[in-house]
Amino acid sequence: MNLFPGFRTKNIRASGATIHVATGGTGPAVLLLHGYPETHAMWHKVAPQLARDYTVVCADLRGYGDSSKPKGKPDHSNYSKRAMAKDMVEVMRALGHRRFHVVGHDRGARVAHRLARDHGARVRSLTVLDISPTLKMYESTDKAFATAYYHWFFLIQRPPLPEMLLKNQVPKYIIGRIGRGPGGIKVFDKNALNQYVKAFKDPRCIHATCEDYRAAATIDLVHDRKDLRRKIRMPVLVLWGKQGVIEAMFKPLRDWREVASDVRGRALDCGHFLPEERPEDVLAELRRFFPRG
Repeated sequence: MNLFPGFRTKNIRASGATIHVATGGTGPAVLLLHGYPETHAMWHKVAPQLARDYTVVCADLRGYGDSSKPKGKPDHSNYSKRAMAKDMVEVMRALGHRRFHVVGHDRGARVAHRLARDHGARVRSLTVLDISPTLKMYESTDKAFATAYYHWFFLIQRPPLPEMLLKNQVPKYIIGRIGRGPGGIKVFDKNALNQYVKAFKDPRCIHATCEDYRAAATIDLVHDRKDLRRKIRMPVLVLWGKQGVIEAMFKPLRDWREVASDVRGRALDCGHFLPEERPEDVLAELRRFFPRG
């Protein structure tokens, strides 16, 4: 089944990785970035509708889906959000988009945050789904958060332990991560779910995604601390799940106002995976938010 009717797929060589994208529609450009443990397929309920008015680019992050999966460097720098954001700037340039809106969920939102930091002149607006800033979340860690987000602290352990433990647990692990919300697994399209499971059967994907988290716990925090006094200037929309960890343990609007000057948003009645659990609400919020012209 084609999850993105009318979209075209291609691989674009960036300086640090080859990025797989699906593109469709016409109008102002919108870049959609997925989270863990998913691929660009997570946008299948949002992207085709958004493509009626926008040129939509759905990308697999470096290390995920059908994008390339380089071996992590000792300092994890090739999976830093800075490196992954650079991938996306180069992809959008190759597609002819000088400026664009960026929407990220989960890990993709962390890449989007860094993209807005490092390439602000290119980003028309920033939307982050179900996260607070990485530095804020690490500095606020307590027992309750470490229990709820145990995978953060498991995946950052030195290789190859997490990779070895996950290797033979992929279908069960992926389904367990995705199905942990109030709707369980039934809200997820089987074809999309099959893509997530297939991607993580590749040991290189398991390693790459561990490197994503290792970078977040090391080099990304260094970059974020250097930017503490420099606020993001473009409009920022923050959406999160009312039944998720961000709602329970963080203050997302307050947290984002510490790093950005123009922030708005609200909770949606769902868990962590907003674009699949509440796609109509996500679409409505994006259409209201995107600046005109």
